[in-house]
Amino acid sequence: MTYEINETHDPNLKSWVESANDPNSDFPIQNLPFCMFWSDDDEDQPHLAVAIGDKLFDLYGAIGAGVFGERFEDIDLEDGVLDPTFIANFVGPTALSELRIAAMDALSDSADQRLQNAAAEHLVPASGADLEIPFTIGDYTDFYCSIYHATNVGSMFRPDNPLMPNYKYIPVGYHGRASSIVLSGTDIKRPHGQSRSGSEGPPAFGPSKNLDYEMELGFFVGKGNDLSTPIGIGDAEKHIFGVCLVNDWSARDVQGWEYQPLGPFLAKNFATSISPFVVTMEALAPFRTAAFERDTGDPQPLEYLSDEQNRKFGGLDINLEVYIQTEKMRSENIEPFRLSRSNTKDLYWTIGQMLTHHASNGCNLQVGDLLATGTVSGKEKDERGCLLELTWRGKDPIDLPSGEQRRFLEDGDEIIMKGFCEREGFRRIGLGECRGRIIPAN
Repeated sequence: MTYEINETHDPNLKSWVESANDPNSDFPIQNLPFCMFWSDDDEDQPHLAVAIGDKLFDLYGAIGAGVFGERFEDIDLEDGVLDPTFIANFVGPTALSELRIAAMDALSDSADQRLQNAAAEHLVPASGADLEIPFTIGDYTDFYCSIYHATNVGSMFRPDNPLMPNYKYIPVGYHGRASSIVLSGTDIKRPHGQSRSGSEGPPAFGPSKNLDYEMELGFFVGKGNDLSTPIGIGDAEKHIFGVCLVNDWSARDVQGWEYQPLGPFLAKNFATSISPFVVTMEALAPFRTAAFERDTGDPQPLEYLSDEQNRKFGGLDINLEVYIQTEKMRSENIEPFRLSRSNTKDLYWTIGQMLTHHASNGCNLQVGDLLATGTVSGKEKDERGCLLELTWRGKDPIDLPSGEQRRFLEDGDEIIMKGFCEREGFRRIGLGECRGRIIPAN
């Protein structure tokens, strides 16, 4: 199970890649997240890799050169792009885990010199690498699983009844747009849409004035299910491969006009940014925690959404941070300013419950599908995961070190999201960054 702690989590493990031994590195040998990058030696297809310190270890090249011997002879490099979706579908869902362990063996400082030398031939600098979206994303579903976020937003619009009656019974979600998912670093063009400035009169069409970000955790499906075959809560995490950072960009003025009666639509699907590294569930094992402790009087999850393992270990202890750097801050060499820091421990529903509920009606999830938690917020003001909450719908602007204020995002603003796990007795591991800069509408 993905909850198990084993020798791969030993904090004393070191790599001969020296940068991986830096205690502040996101990518020590205990992590090795998967990614895809374009190699200078191959213009035909991106290469599968793992991140190690400040390097990428090219798995496509290493397999082709026989670095792993006969361990992966079932992987035919002539079949097409060697990405996580292909391997999980055509080699088997456990092949990726086996490949990560093989990479760990080759990158360990205990590897024999021959293996180290062979692996070193396939290391490339991570800085400046042309990265690609790691999975082939066929579908994207976004949830609404932070009770603090849901309560804050509900309080703005329904102060007497902030949570809908279903919120504490089901992981609420909506289907997003997979085709507009973009990789970290992609500029985000301010979208157009319909909005209405007051409660009376017709709407107007034009660029969104209330553009926002949402700090979320995403997770990839690594094993699908057949149509009409639900996934039990006890098996849910067998279907989850790993996690990434997600910025669910939101046009709040457009959203406020369009969301009733069917929920988010054009206010969300113009762009969603994700980080390029997929941290595996195995790497996250030391950072598992109990599911959210519900208040006395709250209903307990229905039977299909609950088991002992999920109650004890279904949560994740991942710190999430959001920074902003405006055009003026860049020109004056002012470092990005931290807007908030939240933690996935505060999610009302676990990722296992989200996946189980998604498939409970027989919906067939597929390898590479991306699911996201919704905005991750905590109890305190500085733990709110979007500007809508931080500025309370624009009424309480944020003061920046440049002398500027922000209610919502302006052109030139860059949002930088970071994620990392820390626990005494284990190496710190990170999720990397998810960046996006707002550029003017057409």
